[in-house]
Amino acid sequence: MTQGRMIAVASGKGGVGKTWLCITLAHALARLGHRVLLFDADLGLANVDIQLGLTPRLDLVAVLANRATLSDAIIAHEDGFHVLAGHSGSGALAGLTPDGVEQVLMTARNAAAFYDITLLDLGAGLEPPVRRLSAASDELLIVTTDEPTSLTDAYAVLKLHAQDRPTGPARIVVNQAPSPSSGERTYATIRRAAQTFLGLNPDLAGIVRRDARVPDTIRNQALLLTRYPTCHAATDVEQLCQALI
Repeated sequence: MTQGRMIAVASGKGGVGKTWLCITLAHALARLGHRVLLFDADLGLANVDIQLGLTPRLDLVAVLANRATLSDAIIAHEDGFHVLAGHSGSGALAGLTPDGVEQVLMTARNAAAFYDITLLDLGAGLEPPVRRLSAASDELLIVTTDEPTSLTDAYAVLKLHAQDRPTGPARIVVNQAPSPSSGERTYATIRRAAQTFLGLNPDLAGIVRRDARVPDTIRNQALLLTRYPTCHAATDVEQLCQALI
């Protein structure tokens, strides 16, 4: 794995489990011995810290305002990965100017230099800040489900990413799949559309099966690989982790 590698995780549509996937991937990578930073880059509705049950004293807003250094604001999670929280529930970053977005990007790059891999949990939607952070990352993971609206939005993310960074790698993650074969069909649908209308052939990064233990861990602000390490979703995320490295 290349030192300083930055992977953006986007979805287009909210509610597809993107933040949960980022958290679980960070944990899985850390368990393999990699230095991992989970950077909450959802500039409108940051919630990584909420899902993890953290109460950060300092966050990304404090860093951008020069009220804290990166090392002050980054939290070492007890399970081996580090977290830079956004600003939960305030929308404090939602109205950033283009210069402000560049400042976020510079902060992410500066932080990434100290880690093997940095995961950027991007906000839902297709707004310019999401596109800018996606294009500047080393790789983009696009999370989708089998719902038509999710597929449509994932396709839109792929299309815009190709415009912003024609040679930028982007891979598909199918989340909440009823079965592996169903996930393959979902991936085939978006790949076919990309091939037909965009001339692209995005790779499949992985399929994560729907698992009742996932909402249980979210409700309890717990980590899936700790609480249910042998469940289907945990196994699938670990396989996705292997695909990344």
